Amino acid sequence: MGADDKIENKVEEVGGKAKEHVGRATDDEQLEAEGKADQSSSHVKQAVEHVKDAFKS
Repeated sequence: MGADDKIENKVEEVGGKAKEHVGRATDDEQLEAEGKADQSSSHVKQAVEHVKDAFKS
């Protein structure tokens, strides 16, 4: 997993958390759902990268 990929995935995860919290605070269910989706997407990408790294070794 390249450093750039790690950073992009972490930014997506943090952005998702922010969206989720803002959505919850403003009672915007769609924004909250988008935040959760962003976090899930980031976690999947991180998992795939970890599997790739394991096979490179």
